[in-house]
Amino acid sequence: MYRRTFCKTTLAAAVAATIPGCGRDMAPAPADAGSLIQAISLAGEELSIEATAVSELADSLSGRLYLQADEGYDAAKRVWNGMFDHKQPAMVVQCGGTDDVVNAIDFARDRNLLVSVKGGGHSYPGKCTSDGGMMIDLSQMQTVDVDPDRMTARVGGGALLGHLDTATLEHDLITTTGTVSHTGVGGFTLGGGMGRTDRMTGLAIDNLLAATVVTASGDVVRASEEESADLLWGLRGGGGNFGVVTEFVFRLHPFNPTVYGGDLVYAIDKDFLEFYAELLDSVPDEANIEPFFAPGDDGNMMAIVGVVWNGDHAAGAKALAPMLEFPGLIGGEFGPMSYGVIQTQWDGLTAHGAQNYLKSGFLNELTPEVIEIMVDFAKRGTTSSWFQHLGGATARVAQDATAFAHRNVALNFGIQYASNDPAQNETGVAAVREFYAALEPHFAGFYTNLHDDDNTETKVWGNYGPNYPRLVELKNQYDPTNLFRLNANVKPTV
Repeated sequence: MYRRTFCKTTLAAAVAATIPGCGRDMAPAPADAGSLIQAISLAGEELSIEATAVSELADSLSGRLYLQADEGYDAAKRVWNGMFDHKQPAMVVQCGGTDDVVNAIDFARDRNLLVSVKGGGHSYPGKCTSDGGMMIDLSQMQTVDVDPDRMTARVGGGALLGHLDTATLEHDLITTTGTVSHTGVGGFTLGGGMGRTDRMTGLAIDNLLAATVVTASGDVVRASEEESADLLWGLRGGGGNFGVVTEFVFRLHPFNPTVYGGDLVYAIDKDFLEFYAELLDSVPDEANIEPFFAPGDDGNMMAIVGVVWNGDHAAGAKALAPMLEFPGLIGGEFGPMSYGVIQTQWDGLTAHGAQNYLKSGFLNELTPEVIEIMVDFAKRGTTSSWFQHLGGATARVAQDATAFAHRNVALNFGIQYASNDPAQNETGVAAVREFYAALEPHFAGFYTNLHDDDNTETKVWGNYGPNYPRLVELKNQYDPTNLFRLNANVKPTV
């Protein structure tokens, strides 16, 4: 039985696949006791669930439950990556609050039902959905409450990065968020959380003060430095391995929403990447410099370098002057810019529905060998690729202070295929894999948020390094049956 029960007359009681209406605004109809919902178990086996049990779950929710036959199901199950949007969960539980999450987890655990969790739905490998499982959808839980006096923000588990940026910038405050505003706060944070201010304010996890978590047992746990500190440690980089986070509390920092920066365009060659490597070693924490390799108007591949200076504008102009003086500069300029606008400028390039495939890896430095490989593949024009600039505040946190182990890397390098034409998928994926294979010997692990299904259990183990045994202990404690397995999975040993 579920922890709390709410009367919900807008949900139909007839919930069998052959009986539409669970997600519709209509009066309850009597369920056919003999009807069954076909689903998939944790082990990937076929599973039949009684219609009456699903009806009881639907009635317990303050949110809504959708089955495949229901109007609104397609919208509810939607995910960002078009490569996986075709998947058909057996049911989508659109949660209205923490109690709904508890009820959904209790239901899934008791029936050994495969579970995925969707916040923003931005998982590159499609881990937020499944064929035949239960999707726990947090998209209705988007509240952001800013306390400017305490400089904290309380954020619902389904909020998007754009919601968080908008709410904090109104008070001239900021916490680390990513580069695409329609990304979910939850998945972004739990994997580490890199963004345009992380060199100054640390990773998102370095600003995570507390979290409310529903564990596999259905218990609601408050994780902070004062209570369940071990769980907070695991949430800071361990991904969604330990439960569903329904609320985050973040530290905020004073921030001028008008930053200094711009986009500069360079030819992709050895000289440019050597120059970029020198910049990495010389610029202060206020600078975030991230090249993106893409075709220019003439079809030739260019390095489009996004620069954000989070500090005094005069100091930024002085520190960034070498970028304007570099002989390989093709065009672009610096000036005062709205940080809020910068945070949405990639949204159009990462729209919902496109076919996406990505592989990434951390780099300690741009060695001559790495530069040669990057120039070769970038000029082929078969993939796009980009850097995330690390160091600064992220590197001043001890390796074992959080689950995120990669504190001393200089860059995250992503290799990406994106297209609106599924017919191009085979060629595009092959091109990404070829580029990655050439660089793989030089990578120092990968970013959990950008993992892919080519990463084996061994690679996940290696990625967490010396922190992995502690993560396994937490997994054994909070999720011994591996209910939360659709992620960069830490497997229990009990």
